Amino acid sequence: SYSKTDTDATFMHMKDDHMRNAQLKPGYNVQIAVDSEYIVATDIFQDRNDVWTLVPFLKTMEERLNYRYPSITADSGYESEEGYSHLDEKGITAFIKPQTYQQWKKRSFKKDISKRENMTYNENDDSYTCHNGKRLSAVSIKNQKSKSGYKSEVTVYECEDCVGCPYKEKCTKAKGNKKLYVSKKFIEQRQKSYENIMSERGILYRMNRSIQVEGAFGVLKEDFGFRRFLTRGKAKTETQFFILAIAFNV
Repeated sequence: SYSKTDTDATFMHMKDDHMRNAQLKPGYNVQIAVDSEYIVATDIFQDRNDVWTLVPFLKTMEERLNYRYPSITADSGYESEEGYSHLDEKGITAFIKPQTYQQWKKRSFKKDISKRENMTYNENDDSYTCHNGKRLSAVSIKNQKSKSGYKSEVTVYECEDCVGCPYKEKCTKAKGNKKLYVSKKFIEQRQKSYENIMSERGILYRMNRSIQVEGAFGVLKEDFGFRRFLTRGKAKTETQFFILAIAFNV
């Protein structure tokens, strides 16, 4: 996935151009942190997915600024249990939009009987009740490890009996019984962040994020005409973008 002309760059699926030609091109994942319309931190990553950039970016930002922000606001692309856990450890309030935020609003999601959110949770015996009234009990626990080394615990719930269930086709594609894979810690963290973004303060923060962060990228691309890096190699690219951020602030 690395380019022959720039061995530090990663092939990424770029946005469509005016001819609707989406292509794989060598590039970098550029991250910025904005405070009161000023770019306070920049970093460049080789990973295509934003979710793996949040924790290392926050660590680098705190180290360089010698300051820890009491809260951060980010879009759904940065949501993960690892990210939430890091923020909890540092005492930082998360205003991160859940990845399922838009889906929760849809009528189709609310009517989907296969979703955990549409099942009744019984806290006393730690089980779920499906659309057919059957109980899904916790049968095992899986330990997962991310590529960054973060360990998470997933509880596996299995339905007592799906044989002859009239709703099975709408509920699961499994040949056997319906199973749910649930990270209790992540669900709790997601709910807490959801409540934060739905508060009056959270709505204000989200509105400011969309204006200031996306606006900063808009100014760099449209007003400054910055569409591609002129250098090769991660170190030189970081330097070029750092200088560009200084110009933006000035």
